[in-house]
Amino acid sequence: MYQAGLILEGGGMRGTYTAGVLDAFLDKDIEFSSVYGVSAGSCHGCNYLSKQKERGKKVFIDYIDDPRYCSFRSLIKTGDFFGVDMCYSQIPDVYVPYDYEEFSRYQGDFYVVMTNLETGKAEYHKVKDMRKQIWMVRASSSLPMLSRTIVAHGRPYLDGGVSDSIPIRESVRRGNKKNVIILTRDLSYRKGKNSSIPLLRLRYKKYPNFIRTMENRHIDYNETLEYIEKEEAAGNLFVIRPKEPVEVDRLEKDKGKLLKLYQQGYQDGLDAIDSMKAYLEG
Repeated sequence: MYQAGLILEGGGMRGTYTAGVLDAFLDKDIEFSSVYGVSAGSCHGCNYLSKQKERGKKVFIDYIDDPRYCSFRSLIKTGDFFGVDMCYSQIPDVYVPYDYEEFSRYQGDFYVVMTNLETGKAEYHKVKDMRKQIWMVRASSSLPMLSRTIVAHGRPYLDGGVSDSIPIRESVRRGNKKNVIILTRDLSYRKGKNSSIPLLRLRYKKYPNFIRTMENRHIDYNETLEYIEKEEAAGNLFVIRPKEPVEVDRLEKDKGKLLKLYQQGYQDGLDAIDSMKAYLEG
């Protein structure tokens, strides 16, 4: 196990790229002492730590046409585009069983990032018991406008990507001198201003700090990318990202596109192994 941080960006269905990279890691028995998952990245981190190769691929692609898994029908009926019962009960316990025992054997720390609506700030919660703490993964993955707000211990939460899409600074703050980051966008990407801000102001008007964070998200995200690129150039970080612009939407339903992105991630993961090991062991 490498004494290093592994940071997994979100991006909705673009997370199939991350699933591919992580499956390449599993094939080469590569482990990290701490893993940080954001939104979809937290979901794929779960599969990586239970060592279930291709589970993320199967869940994200095979069930994409099932309205119980993700659909506007589900959103209208339940308030969640990604069906809660299907995603967090039926799939892990019945259709594609999750290996809770293997996850419990992980000797490192798994953090999921979520956004506190009252403060508008990121919180980093450690998952020790996947059965009891699956709500943390759900909160981290609950997209604004497309999910119900998760209330835990009296606090409201949504998508961790709103407040800290790529928690590299948190990993460094916790003492990781080496860090590997898996991004779901290519090097040229920069985030634009959210066009849904007027709707967000109406929906979350009781949470002004959250709205402020949403308004500034593109600024904070792009600044983090600048930081990553600077640190990567200095040899302080190792980054795996798509080589070309990703033509997959966060709510993508085209199985062909998703499979291609997974395969791209898997190959990029394999291609990066040697240079990543040199970085981690240097």
